[in-house]
Amino acid sequence: MKATIYFLSFLSWAGLSQAYESAYPMTGAGVCEIKTLPAGVILQARSSGDYFSENNGLFRRLFQTIQQNKVPMTTPVEAGMRPGTMTFYLDSESAKRGDLQMVDGVTRKRVGERVVASIGVRGGYSKESFEKHAQQLREWLKSQPKYQAGGEAYAVYWNSPFTIWFLKRAEVHLPVQEK
Repeated sequence: MKATIYFLSFLSWAGLSQAYESAYPMTGAGVCEIKTLPAGVILQARSSGDYFSENNGLFRRLFQTIQQNKVPMTTPVEAGMRPGTMTFYLDSESAKRGDLQMVDGVTRKRVGERVVASIGVRGGYSKESFEKHAQQLREWLKSQPKYQAGGEAYAVYWNSPFTIWFLKRAEVHLPVQEK
């Protein structure tokens, strides 16, 4: 089992297990920026609990849905904290399909274009890292004369669970609106 995990981590690190399509560009590690996320079609699993206590169950339901429908995995995965949610974007071809069967607890919906403040993160996907970077992003946003917070912060994860922790890339997004 350990050998399999190390092999999959190596493949991810080497860029050999790339997702089919990215929904939007990644924010560089340590960079804060305002960016516009494109409209798209998503699959979302939701729980009544906190994300960090439910993430494996959320992932399993989404993974089962994309696997049974032969939908390619995309990046990134977005994670809402309270209530816990996990979101996959459908690739452009799958978004056109009307025959997708949802696993119980997974919904499909269209999302519009969104503007967010983003901070790029390198390292493991933990509650502590999320909270630390969400606070840094809120502080940075105070220095932006054109924007203010317009919602709750959420996490954005770019790598598989098999990626070695120090190679993982993430972001924290905070929805914004013009002042």
